[in-house]
Amino acid sequence: MYMTQRLEIQTFIEKQREGKLSVVDVRSPSEFQKGHFPTAINIPLFENDERAVVGTLYKQEGKEEAFLRGLEFVGPKMRSFVEQVRDISRQGTLMTYCWRGGMRSSSMAWLWETAGFNVFTLEGGYKAFRKEVLASMSRKFQLMVLGGPTGSGKTEILKEMKEAGEQVIDLEGLARHKGSAFGGIGENTQPSTEHFENLLWSELIQMDAQKPIWLEDESIHIGKVLIPKVFFDQMQSASLFVIDLEEEERLKHLVDVYAGFEDELLIDAINRIGKRLGGQHAKAAEEAIRQQDYRTAAKICLKYYDKTYAYGLTQKSKQLVSKLGLIKHDPKNSARKLIDLAYQRQPQ
Repeated sequence: MYMTQRLEIQTFIEKQREGKLSVVDVRSPSEFQKGHFPTAINIPLFENDERAVVGTLYKQEGKEEAFLRGLEFVGPKMRSFVEQVRDISRQGTLMTYCWRGGMRSSSMAWLWETAGFNVFTLEGGYKAFRKEVLASMSRKFQLMVLGGPTGSGKTEILKEMKEAGEQVIDLEGLARHKGSAFGGIGENTQPSTEHFENLLWSELIQMDAQKPIWLEDESIHIGKVLIPKVFFDQMQSASLFVIDLEEEERLKHLVDVYAGFEDELLIDAINRIGKRLGGQHAKAAEEAIRQQDYRTAAKICLKYYDKTYAYGLTQKSKQLVSKLGLIKHDPKNSARKLIDLAYQRQPQ
């Protein structure tokens, strides 16, 4: 029979990455939903309502009664717990954690050990992991920020830069939101801000901090998700490369991206910025969409977005800003030009 090994957070992370081991989060589904180790699978010791019952008993009647009620919940599920990890464990080995590295992960580890698995548990649990995530955001990174007015195709350019071998983090992909009032259209439900931080951490630890890391220019909010302030401050002080793409090309790109979605979704987005567009402009944009004249609607919205972006650009130090004029939306060619421009700007 194998023995459980308790690992400090850094060793836990390194061992998981080296062995590509499965990580099991044994906390309740609601805890898991709020945030978890990015590759973790949820096999909860207690369901949400069961955890609430046990917690109430612990406070009102003490540890013993809570423990006995917990056994009633867990007993019928023990076989399922073993069968589930049998399907995911790599060579009979897995890693697990709970909130503080206490009874829940220890109990599940005991069960899996008894069934013949080699189990590593995280000392300090998810709480220790979150401490590591937040600390990592304060590391100094060599960030390169790609900016440009709405419709410039920044996301597509970043994808091409990644294909070319550059280090790239897709913040909007992690946040499942494109950043504007239209940004949630066609996306899945956003993660919590906490889990977004976990996902960002997962990207950062795979990067070489001594080499450039490219990301898209964002406000501190991406939809409902918040970029960690200490990391956002680094973005604000990083070199900014601004795409200056002709308006007609931006309009074509926006139509390509959004015209396939339901008109009512687009109209809802326009209503969210209606006051900033102005009542007359918002009404005209809505009418254009109802007539399926998406180019006109996009042109009306660009007046607002371009004005907002231009103002934001004036708040940047001119020494940090480089502009790249483009005639056509050609992500691969644009990526190559940006890489050349960035390396020209780097100190020799």
